[in-house]
Amino acid sequence: MSLGKKVTLNSGAQIPQLGFGTWQSAPGQVGDAVYEALKAGYRHLDLATIYQNQREVADGIKRAYKDVPGLKREDIFITSKLWNSQHDPAVVEQSLDECLAELELDYLDLYLVHWPVAFTTGSNYFPLIANSSVEGGDVEINDNVSIVDTWKAMTKLPKSKARTVGVSNHMVHHLEAIIKATGIVPAVNQIERHPVLQSNELIEYCAKLGIHITAYSAFGNNGFNVPLLITRPEVKEVAESASKRLGTEVTPAQVILAWSQVGGHSVIPKSVTASRIQANFQEIELTPEEVAKVSELGKDRRRYNTPYVANVPRWDINIFGEEEEKPAGHQVVV
Repeated sequence: MSLGKKVTLNSGAQIPQLGFGTWQSAPGQVGDAVYEALKAGYRHLDLATIYQNQREVADGIKRAYKDVPGLKREDIFITSKLWNSQHDPAVVEQSLDECLAELELDYLDLYLVHWPVAFTTGSNYFPLIANSSVEGGDVEINDNVSIVDTWKAMTKLPKSKARTVGVSNHMVHHLEAIIKATGIVPAVNQIERHPVLQSNELIEYCAKLGIHITAYSAFGNNGFNVPLLITRPEVKEVAESASKRLGTEVTPAQVILAWSQVGGHSVIPKSVTASRIQANFQEIELTPEEVAKVSELGKDRRRYNTPYVANVPRWDINIFGEEEEKPAGHQVVV
């Protein structure tokens, strides 16, 4: 069973540390996956408009209401995210309404700004510039809308629709800009975080201000023909030592999920396989020595989700200040 750990956000809401993610979960599978997750005991769902699977997620939630004894809406912490083409303050609340309609919900527990990047506003999630020489095209970046503009609009959303608001993929200087402009500290910053991208400076800054960290891509990303972190010898060694210590089988995935929660962070593994969904919910605690062993992977630092090099169509913008982003034509507008 899950250890059932929760963290209190700066809004007063409580977020379960172990959540269930739906990114890159294919239509035809995600509804069943959400249903299995809720049946297994997950009570934190991480969603987004851009995943384009929220109607199916809604079906999975409704099925779970019928089959999981006593399960009610207020038992589930549900997060979704504002997409880049919805950053114009004039459409932020309308975009939330559309998100709620897809999910057949009255409110979200948490609504995040998905990226500190504005695309041209409109119904096209990936508006393309004309005559791009890049294979797959270049997304049209809107430099007229700043992250401060969007954050101001987020902070004005009715709490009856978005009980708590936060951000995702924001670096320290992005957070400093939106907080300085509004005086309102995001409750959450959801970031790529795993043993080879530990982001300690960002983590320390968020801890100082009471910004909760949710980690995505906890196992890495196999979209680059790079083995997932659960295959690394150090992680397997810790799984073996923890298995002996606890007298029960501990998987490498359980090791990484336990590592990801050290310090009070939350983590949102995804799977569409019922057995893996259930296995990931069997939480363990690591010893300080085991945590340190996993942390040794940090010497091979790598960020997987850099839209300038990883996404098709390309986002011609430097978000994280990585070396590979330096040629980008746009910067985050604060």
